[in-house]
Amino acid sequence: MQLAELSERSGVSTSTIKYYLREGLLQPGHRVTATQAAYDEEHLRRLRLVRALIQIGKVPVTVAREVIAAAEDTSLDHHMRLGAAARALPHAPGPAEDDEATGIARRSVDALLEQLGWRGMDDELFPALGTLVASVAALVRLGYPCDTARLPPYGRIAAELAVADLDVVEEQPTAAGQIEAAVALTVLYEPVLLSLRRLAHVQESARRFGGC
Repeated sequence: MQLAELSERSGVSTSTIKYYLREGLLQPGHRVTATQAAYDEEHLRRLRLVRALIQIGKVPVTVAREVIAAAEDTSLDHHMRLGAAARALPHAPGPAEDDEATGIARRSVDALLEQLGWRGMDDELFPALGTLVASVAALVRLGYPCDTARLPPYGRIAAELAVADLDVVEEQPTAAGQIEAAVALTVLYEPVLLSLRRLAHVQESARRFGGC
């Protein structure tokens, strides 16, 4: 296909595609003439992955380039390739380690992970863990309950959601498509999850406290 068709099918403007080409995010087209190149389904798949990372995931170009390299590194297993994409997504700041509340939160989170059977995680490889500790530390400072008696229901719900998400990811026929889906689902389904939680709060509040 020509550049215009690639743009139409991908939903990415031709100027943006040219930028991705210059930055090495999209592989060069197949040279037809000195001034023209043709593109195929592999270019379309790569472009969708780039768009998921940059336009949906808000990942910087330099980081997106690293993710794509990892995603296409066949020496890595598929779990590691998916993980590279997930780690590239923006995360909230980690905890302040010299804070007393952080120490309490760290112990609560460690106990939670042990209870759930989630092992082999650390802040450096899994930034979401640091975000979790920082969030629990904020609860500690404000005096809200967040010990191992309170946290497991959230972990069990998250485990169920992970199964549902990975089922959708696994439906994609290619490795690149699965990585794209992992990025898109992480970014796009988080607002869905939060919105449903708030709506559920409305329903439960009405059940408990409603006057009729």
